[in-house]
Amino acid sequence: MTEPRRSRLSRLLAPAAATRAPRTLARIALGGMLTVAGLSHLTVAREEFSAQVPQSLPLSDDAVVLASGAVEITLGGALMLLARRRVPVGWVAALFFVAIFPGNIAQWVHGRDGFGLDTDGARLTRLFFQPALVSLALWSTGAWRDRPRRAPDHVE
Repeated sequence: MTEPRRSRLSRLLAPAAATRAPRTLARIALGGMLTVAGLSHLTVAREEFSAQVPQSLPLSDDAVVLASGAVEITLGGALMLLARRRVPVGWVAALFFVAIFPGNIAQWVHGRDGFGLDTDGARLTRLFFQPALVSLALWSTGAWRDRPRRAPDHVE
């Protein structure tokens, strides 16, 4: 790894200052929602979540639901509790929302019901909420705003 990359990585992982109340409240709310969703993956909504697992995955639907639930619980807790590490946590949460998007597409394409999404229109409408979640993760954590930027090549 080159020195500039190491420096950028260390800046990404460095403790961050607090954000203002609206961002902080949104980050905590998103963390709470992820934690509740993750717990429901492991308990009461396992069947509902299996409707979102793409058939092309070489794992059982239940394994994917359980693993994604564990990830959601971990991310939710990190969003709520690791305020000084909010920037990398925000990026990981945003990437998670991107990673699970194919499941939402699969639910729509294959017409699988789940969570009251029992029409093609409802499943299609849900697809537009995923970019909103990515944006919320980046905004509430200040991850985009406070991301490490390329250092100038030279200082005069």
